[in-house]
Amino acid sequence: MQSSDSVVGIGQPPEALQSDERQLDPFEWYAEMRRDAPVHYDEQRQTWDVFRYDDVERVLRDHDTFTANRSLEEDAASDSDGGSVLQTMISSDPPDHGRLRGFVTERFQPGALRDYRPRLEELTDQLLDDIETDGEFDFVEEFAVPLPVTVIAELLGIPTERRDQFKEWSDALVARPTENTPAAIERVERERQTAQEEMGRYFATLLADRQDGDGDDLITLAATADELDRQEKVGFCILLLLAGNITTTNLLTNAIWTFEEQGITDAVRTGDVDRTDAIQEVLRYRSPIQSLKRIATTDTELNGRQIAAGDVVTLWLGSANRDPDVFDDPEAFRPERSPNPHIAFGTGIHYCLGAPLARLEADIAIERLLSRFDRLDADLSDLQPLTSLYGLRDLPCRVSPTQ
Repeated sequence: MQSSDSVVGIGQPPEALQSDERQLDPFEWYAEMRRDAPVHYDEQRQTWDVFRYDDVERVLRDHDTFTANRSLEEDAASDSDGGSVLQTMISSDPPDHGRLRGFVTERFQPGALRDYRPRLEELTDQLLDDIETDGEFDFVEEFAVPLPVTVIAELLGIPTERRDQFKEWSDALVARPTENTPAAIERVERERQTAQEEMGRYFATLLADRQDGDGDDLITLAATADELDRQEKVGFCILLLLAGNITTTNLLTNAIWTFEEQGITDAVRTGDVDRTDAIQEVLRYRSPIQSLKRIATTDTELNGRQIAAGDVVTLWLGSANRDPDVFDDPEAFRPERSPNPHIAFGTGIHYCLGAPLARLEADIAIERLLSRFDRLDADLSDLQPLTSLYGLRDLPCRVSPTQ
C-alpha cells in the first residue's frame, strides 16, 4: 500500500515514456536524465521532473517547501459525498497530517499485523486451490488482483464479494488517458469523478451505520474517530481501499515477473535466495509507484534550478532507486543487496502507512505459491504495461503441483 498522492490524478506520461516498450522499461531514460538533466522542466506537462536520489529524498522530507496538498494545484472542492474526499493523509501537511494518520497508525504496525498472518495464509490458500485445479492461469487476474482486494476489504469490514466493483473503482481512480486528446482526457476525468462519487456515497452509508462503535474493523474505527470530520472519514475509507490493493497487486506481479526473468524462482522456493531480501530488491528494481508529485510553496532552488512557488514537481522514485551514487551496480537485480535504502514506499512523514502490510502480503503470497507448486512458468513473451501504475496487464502462468 503506497501512501502517496501518486495513487490519484495520474496524467499523461512524459513523451519519452509513451510507448508500451518504454513504459515497461523506462530505466534507460531515467539514466539519461540523471546524467544530463537531473532537474528538468517539461513544458508540455508543466512540471519539474526530478531524477536523482538525493534530490527526490530532499523534496519528500521538506514538506514546508514542497507540499503534498494538491489543492494548491487545482481546486478540488465539491459539495458531493465523493468530492474532495481524497484530500486525506496523503495530501496533507503537519499538523493535519498527524491527525489524519495517527488514529490508525497502530493498526498497521508489524506487531499488530502478526496476529492476522493465519488469516492471510488462509485467503492465499483459497485462491491457490482454484489455480491448482486449472494448472494454467493469469497471475494478475486470478491471484495478484483478488488477494490484496480481499485482504483490505476484510480489514475495512466490507463485503469481499463486491471485490470486482472495488477493483473497477480503483482502476478508474488511477487511470490515465490512452491518447493525449481533449476527448480522452475528459473521458478519464469523468469516469474518475463518477467512481469517486460512488465510493463516497458507499462509504458514507457504512460509516453512518457503524457510529455505535460495535466492531473492530477499520470503518468502525474511522466512524468513531472524533478527530475526523465526515468528509475526512469517507476519504480515509476510499484511500485505504484504493491504496491497499492496487500497489500490492503490482508488487506481487512485478516480483514473479522479475524472478522468472532472472531465473531465480526455484532458488526463492528452496531458500537459496532469501525471499524477504528478494522482495525488497523487487521494490527497488521495479517499484510499483514510479513517480509522485509535490507542489512548491515558495520560490526555491533544487540542484541549481530555480523553482517558483506553485510549480508542480514530479519525483521519479523509479529513477532514484537506480541512482548509481546510492546503489552499487543499480541496473542489476541483486536480491542479496545490503543495505538496500530504496524509497519505493517514500520517506519522511509520508512514508507508506501500509508498507508492513504490503511486505507481509507479498511474503505470504509468494511463500504459499511456491510451496504449493514445484514448477511455475510465466510467459514473458508478450508483456503489456498498465496504463496507470507500474505493472503488467496480465501474466500467463503454468504450474505443476508439488507431489
